[in-house]
Amino acid sequence: MEKKETKQEPAPAPAEQENGPLIEDEIERSKVGIMRALCDRQDPETKEVDDLMIRRFLRARDLDIEKASTMFLKYLTWKRSMLPKGHIPEAEIANDLSHNKVCMQGHDKMGRPIVVAIGNRHNPSKGNLDEFKRFFVYTVEKICARMPRGQEKFVSIGDLQGWGYSNCDIRGYLAALSTLQDCYPERLGKLYIVHAPYIFLTAWKVIYPLIDANTKKKIVFVENKKLTQTLLEDIDESQLPDIYGGKLPLVPIQEA
Repeated sequence: MEKKETKQEPAPAPAEQENGPLIEDEIERSKVGIMRALCDRQDPETKEVDDLMIRRFLRARDLDIEKASTMFLKYLTWKRSMLPKGHIPEAEIANDLSHNKVCMQGHDKMGRPIVVAIGNRHNPSKGNLDEFKRFFVYTVEKICARMPRGQEKFVSIGDLQGWGYSNCDIRGYLAALSTLQDCYPERLGKLYIVHAPYIFLTAWKVIYPLIDANTKKKIVFVENKKLTQTLLEDIDESQLPDIYGGKLPLVPIQEA
């Protein structure tokens, strides 16, 4: 008897709903719905964000709806002030961009974009804090815009080779940390700190206590002798920046 060929059906696409991809976890989905309704009463711009954003704020506050709602509403107010045009014009951050201190290229094995921040290219005496804050927001917004569909996080390599006291910017670091934690929660997937000189510990002692517990778990100091080996555990050689033994050249974020 002749066997009939069975055609394999393509895998179904992720379920979608009005506010973005369907959240599978029932508890999270329920809490997202409740939080959306609560926040929408206080700020109509809640309608403009998808459920994944609301879930990120919930996760940042251990699914506590009240705390997450307070955090999210503060974010919407901040966004209107920081991003009145919906983006940061490059003309407003020309000085920071000119130093090519942040580069973006490639993805790790989980599909998360890779960002390289080069510490010795940042000199606070040649800029000002307000511009640096806008530059940081520009950077995170650009990273988020380049994320593959279904991905919510990015990976960063903080390269401190050649970093010295002239590069130290405690106010800038704290401003960036506050913005990342308060306005872009659950966006950082992992931060590798590489080539950290001993003198960096002075700045780190000030910054570390202000990092929330969830973010602390994502930070890894990498030994120089294990640098390439450690990065290759999470990043394919074809996607790893060439300065760490990979194949991809660094691309300034404004050109990415």
